[in-house]
Amino acid sequence: MQKKTVIKNIGKGNKSGSAAEQPAKALSRRSLLRGAGLAGAATLVAACDGSKDQTGASGAPGLVSKQRKLKMVTAWPKNFPGLGTGVERLAKRIETLSDGAMQVKVYAAGELVGALDGFDAVSEGKADMYHAAEYYWQGKSPAFNFFAAVPMGMLASEITAWVRFGGGQELWDELSGRFNVKAFLAGNTGVQMGGWYKKDINSIADFQGLRIRMPGLGGEVLKRLGATPVTKQGGEIFQALSQGNIDATEWIGPWNDLAFGFHTIVKNYYYPGFHEPGSALSLGLNKDLWEDMSPKEKAIIEASAAAENDIMFAEFNASNGRALDTLIKDHGVHLKRFNDDIMAQLAKVSAEVLADAARSDELTKRVFDSFSISRASSMRWGAISEQAFAHARSLAEA
Repeated sequence: MQKKTVIKNIGKGNKSGSAAEQPAKALSRRSLLRGAGLAGAATLVAACDGSKDQTGASGAPGLVSKQRKLKMVTAWPKNFPGLGTGVERLAKRIETLSDGAMQVKVYAAGELVGALDGFDAVSEGKADMYHAAEYYWQGKSPAFNFFAAVPMGMLASEITAWVRFGGGQELWDELSGRFNVKAFLAGNTGVQMGGWYKKDINSIADFQGLRIRMPGLGGEVLKRLGATPVTKQGGEIFQALSQGNIDATEWIGPWNDLAFGFHTIVKNYYYPGFHEPGSALSLGLNKDLWEDMSPKEKAIIEASAAAENDIMFAEFNASNGRALDTLIKDHGVHLKRFNDDIMAQLAKVSAEVLADAARSDELTKRVFDSFSISRASSMRWGAISEQAFAHARSLAEA
């Protein structure tokens, strides 16, 4: 009950929070255009402001001729900070930019389908859209992991660069298309924390026998180190941890972890999170629906997703620092760092896990190869840009 109370209170706080947290309905259509993100903004202006369409005909400003009532299922608890509220913001943006022609009703996890059942619901046409993390679908293909997060993978900016400009979207279209889905980047939590542990983790041997909630390929890494990974939806984690069904858990980061109240059970909070360095979230549409949409409708969907990808990442970055201070100063949480020996072993096993996943089938191998090329390029550039600057900046603070 305590967990639910915390979530409810924070959800209510969003209604009167900062400008970055205001519901999309408070924004004008033109302000939404200005905030439409890095990709698709020019297309959106053409689609919504009466520019000529692909046939050369001029449309009425901002109008979409076909009325649609769309169902979006999610993997998140209702009104959960960042995830649940971001989805509502995304849905409202689509409605606003279409002048109400496209109305999106959001269903939280469990309201229409289970948290991990959104992909099948959209693929089969039982729902029109989902918002989730693609690694939840790894049972269908290991390739899906690369479009969410993989251990020792890419930062948020790097995965966005790969998907948009490194061939990632084309491979994603091919993969999702096999299941009658069209997907886009539509959010990112940034670098995640290493998690909450009931015991100290001083060496790689301390993972032996540990039952830990960790989905995706990160869970496979810990499995090879003797742990037992468990996949649980967000709403189930608190109870599992409090009842001793798991010994440790990762979720996202300080903002969301504070909302779930993990600090009331465990005090050891480890960083960094090797398993999800930049966790991309996705908007998936039924492919038949997508192909039925007009160019204007598609432009609205694409630009709305691109905007949320940018806005959600900014919101997490703004909120995590404040929440971390609260956890440490107000709740006595012990912030601990995985030592370099542990991180080196995690990196070694992570490389083995990714290589094994790539051997599963031909498409996963192509996704892995493309991902790896883009990751290496980003690492080379990052070493002399952001990483070098961050080091230099830290010298001034020492």
